[in-house]
Amino acid sequence: MPQLVDLHTHSTASDGSLPPREVVRLAKARGLTALALTDHDTIAGLAEAVAAGAELGLEIIPGVEISARHPRGSMHILGYFLDWHSPLLAQRLAVLQQARADRNPQIIAKLNALGIPLTLAQVEAVSGGGQVGRPHIARALWEAGYVASIQEAFDVYLGNDGKAYVSKFRFPPAEAIAMIREAGGVAVLAHPFTLHPADPGELRSVLAELAGLGLAGVECYYPEHTPEQEALYLALARELNLAVSGGSDFHGDNKPEVELGRVSIQAKLTYDLVAGLKARRAALRAAPG
Repeated sequence: MPQLVDLHTHSTASDGSLPPREVVRLAKARGLTALALTDHDTIAGLAEAVAAGAELGLEIIPGVEISARHPRGSMHILGYFLDWHSPLLAQRLAVLQQARADRNPQIIAKLNALGIPLTLAQVEAVSGGGQVGRPHIARALWEAGYVASIQEAFDVYLGNDGKAYVSKFRFPPAEAIAMIREAGGVAVLAHPFTLHPADPGELRSVLAELAGLGLAGVECYYPEHTPEQEALYLALARELNLAVSGGSDFHGDNKPEVELGRVSIQAKLTYDLVAGLKARRAALRAAPG
């Protein structure tokens, strides 16, 4: 029986609906043997998650998901095995957290101008105490009856082409990867399809460039990948000597179609992925310089 894992999850420290301890508790109840908490641009939930893992006997991989600059689509870079006590990492992530905080009132102002009297207080009320971002605004819109679903909130108002979209500061990929590396972590490109590559050749070029910057792996297993995409990402990982990763992108009630430990790809999320990433971490530590 393979040991099952999940290497892409979120808590109330960013835009999930469950506190870090409850994410860990659910993972244990669902039979997982290892879990990476990878909140957006923050490590604030890691202390609670690591403590819960030690108490419940579940291996916790300290992680993060960093938004990086990309000319189209969106680039997210996962960091695993972080030294989450690193003051430098906290300082750099604080820049991204401030960018989110600065953007939120601008989005609210755009919504108000569109005739939707949503307030920042309403958004903060649904955030669960973590940093506030677009998913919380989407949930507030849904709860107030302005949209029929959270997805509609993104489609109409909050997505990159939405009526109330506001861009925010992101680090270039080189800096995002360096942040992870300097904190002792392993950098992995999340869900490559969100880069919106024109074709497989363009994606290969982007991955090769990122590998040259220190990227160590690619998230090949992800619930929204088509079988063709998954096969392409696995082939590119082999060709470019990148580690294979995978995860559910669990957000709790904020992404209800994704159930921790029960996603369609769960059988592929085995401890072999963790072992592969640990091997990359050991190789990075042994490398000169």
